Amino acid sequence: MGMIGKQVNADPQHAGSATTKLSIIVGANLRHLRRKSGLSLEQLAAKSGVSRAMLGQIETGKSAPTINLLGRIAEALKVSVPSLISNPASGGTAVVPRDRATVLAWSNGGFTCRALFPWDDPQSIEIYEVTIIARHREDVAAYEPGVKKALVVLAGEIEVTIAEDSPAHLSEGDSIVFNADSPHTLHNSGDKDAKAFLVVASVDRGRSHPRGF
Repeated sequence: MGMIGKQVNADPQHAGSATTKLSIIVGANLRHLRRKSGLSLEQLAAKSGVSRAMLGQIETGKSAPTINLLGRIAEALKVSVPSLISNPASGGTAVVPRDRATVLAWSNGGFTCRALFPWDDPQSIEIYEVTIIARHREDVAAYEPGVKKALVVLAGEIEVTIAEDSPAHLSEGDSIVFNADSPHTLHNSGDKDAKAFLVVASVDRGRSHPRGF
């Protein structure tokens, strides 16, 4: 960590940009590790003793945490400090075998997502294969501002309702793109399972977003 400090402060002309870059990296890593641990901001605040507001500032890259804060957060997440400040490798090729993919399930299997990307690497764009069983309705909480979702129906029918808007009825081949910062509902009104591709991305390319669906 001494090397990190030297890198940030070695050239005063670039100290600001280096600190900003490090803040973005730490924010993306913190979101990834917190979500992987299944913790909300409130739960992590309680475990680490770092306020929810400060954690939110760190996750959005608006605040550069001190070494002391990083240590407390890492201890609460049961990870190393380097895992919070390391820059994930970019580029390259990754194969995700179907039998090794991460599958997320909600509502006793009524709604499942298979991650079509390496789950262990922080992603700015996430792609899932979604399955909604017949007649199931899944309510999804609002994301932070700046996150968009795109849904492409592969089989069956899915009704998408965003906040108080009228439902959008999608059949095979139909797609929808919407802001995810409002509560939304995905409903399979048919008698057969529905499948779709779901893309979750941040409008601001420099930011990550909470992992999930």
